[in-house]
Amino acid sequence: MSINEEIKTPLIRTSDTSSPEIENSPIEQVALTVPITDDTSLPSFTFRTWILGTLACGLLSFLNQFFWYRKEPLTLTSISAQIAVVPLGHLMASTITKRVFFKGRKHEFTLNPGPFNVKEHVLITIFANSGAGNVYSIHVVSAVKLFYKKEMTFVVALVIVITSQVMGFGWAGLFRRYLVDPAAMWWPQNLVQVSLFRYS
Repeated sequence: MSINEEIKTPLIRTSDTSSPEIENSPIEQVALTVPITDDTSLPSFTFRTWILGTLACGLLSFLNQFFWYRKEPLTLTSISAQIAVVPLGHLMASTITKRVFFKGRKHEFTLNPGPFNVKEHVLITIFANSGAGNVYSIHVVSAVKLFYKKEMTFVVALVIVITSQVMGFGWAGLFRRYLVDPAAMWWPQNLVQVSLFRYS
């Protein structure tokens, strides 16, 4: 994108949905890799999503934090979980019962709504990505305990960690319309993951 081009995504969303405009990316690599359509028939918040996503988030969070204290830290990224959950998702799709619980009632559901799909895969990877990065405020908690030899109660440490995390998510939400929504904004590192999603 040149300096003279302007970002065409509106910064203030209007409620006028009579003429939805689908904006494709002006960057060729993004336009070829990222689809601009959505298959609304695919289920996303499924039993598989919650089980595999929570497992991937917890496992990556534990392993990355555990190995962070080593002299040469080992880092596992969400791509490792993204690759690992594909066979697990397909295995769960083929083995879990398709029985419908509370059939005919308001809250009927099934543990297996069909084949493992790309929406489930994306959500599981988002779960994994949430746990893959170290919480930076843990560095503060660790420094207080290890270097300053001060005791910090669990509640104080938890408040510090949650405060920094919530503040980070808040900043992400504030800048979403500038850094995510415009089609001209692109993140080359994410194209690899999007390419993998297309072949799950």
